[in-house]
Amino acid sequence: MALIVLMLIGAICWLLTCIVKCVLDPINTRIEHYMDLLAARQKLVASNIANADTPGYKTKDIDFQFEYASLTKGDAPNTYEVDGLATKNDGNNVSMDREARLLAENSIRFNIASNLARSQLSLVKAAIDEDKSG
Repeated sequence: MALIVLMLIGAICWLLTCIVKCVLDPINTRIEHYMDLLAARQKLVASNIANADTPGYKTKDIDFQFEYASLTKGDAPNTYEVDGLATKNDGNNVSMDREARLLAENSIRFNIASNLARSQLSLVKAAIDEDKSG
């Protein structure tokens, strides 16, 4: 009887490990990667806003979709100077309207990503709770 209980506990542990490793890791890795990019863009936008009055400063950004598709964990995203913005007499091209829009967009994206991560964890919790009651 004790051997059967130990085997059952081992099977449950294996199943939970498989669920976390096989199902959640790819999803969670993508969510984590997405949130890392959001954090990098937030820093760039904050830097752009902080340098709004710096003569000669050029607005920087990241190509979000390209970086999401190609970035490997741990690498910093590539930045570029944004073209097509109105340049002031001092050479600065920071548009506060653009930066405010990017802040709002980033906030929405972050909320969506954190809700998705939370729902993934809720699915695992529900599976564990169902196994306990069943």
